[in-house]
Amino acid sequence: MKRVSFARYGGPEVLRLVEADDPHAGPGQVRIAVRAAGVIPHDWRVRSGQFRESSPVTFPSGIGLDAAGVVDQVGEGVTGTDIGDHVFGRGSETYAELAVLTAWAPVPRGLTFEEAAGLPSPVETALRVLDQVGVRAGQTLLVSGASGGVGSAVLQIARDRGIAVIGTAGTANQDYLRNLGAVPVTYDEGWAERVRRLGRVDAALDLAGAGVVRELVDLTGDPRRVLSIADLGAPALGVRFSGVAGDLPSALAEAADLVTRGTLRLSVEKTYSLADAAAAHVDSQAGHARGRRVIVV
Repeated sequence: MKRVSFARYGGPEVLRLVEADDPHAGPGQVRIAVRAAGVIPHDWRVRSGQFRESSPVTFPSGIGLDAAGVVDQVGEGVTGTDIGDHVFGRGSETYAELAVLTAWAPVPRGLTFEEAAGLPSPVETALRVLDQVGVRAGQTLLVSGASGGVGSAVLQIARDRGIAVIGTAGTANQDYLRNLGAVPVTYDEGWAERVRRLGRVDAALDLAGAGVVRELVDLTGDPRRVLSIADLGAPALGVRFSGVAGDLPSALAEAADLVTRGTLRLSVEKTYSLADAAAAHVDSQAGHARGRRVIVV
């Protein structure tokens, strides 16, 4: 099979499309013929070596966590999933023609494989951080970096929970945030004061790692009301950093339910081929996304 691989840490140029042995589903796993793989910041952070101390890579290595496709192999002990089922979920080395998933759910009716592949990590993260930051119905949440995959999910889930949202994003994405139910604010100079004029902020999320944690603490008045998924320096300011996934099967099931109810939809901004994985990483690192970027197999 073909898969995207890298043999050393580095920039996007280290990614190569190579021939590799087929993976096989172990106990409690399924293998899918990949139709689409989601591109998330975790992917290029692994490739660049940001996690080399905590989670070193054994080279050569595949890359990717999120995918959607057709089940073609079912591991021992798996029940309720059959060969031919359309599923989305998280596994390993998903930028490939075949990949093994460790957590999955059926693709909701009416959703394309590309849309489904963009759901797992962003929606799991959105559900997790909303719970961890402790924001409730009737309160106001500030989201820094609101137009990307996680931000788009946070805005829609928060709206469903009765939480008001102020979202920061670039000028081009102001209408996008407004359409998702948020009060948009541009993140250029003076953004914090513009947020302050909008009223009380009960909690805040840093989704972009843009160096704004100190301002978020000032706006909420309490570092315990701020959470970051992108700034490793956040704990030095008393702010919680959330980087470990929670209950993935439950999160995927809830994601499917939200989609089925019409509460959640993550648009696919751009698609790439396996051969263009490096370009996908360049675009992902540049930020300014509106929705999801997906590799189509």
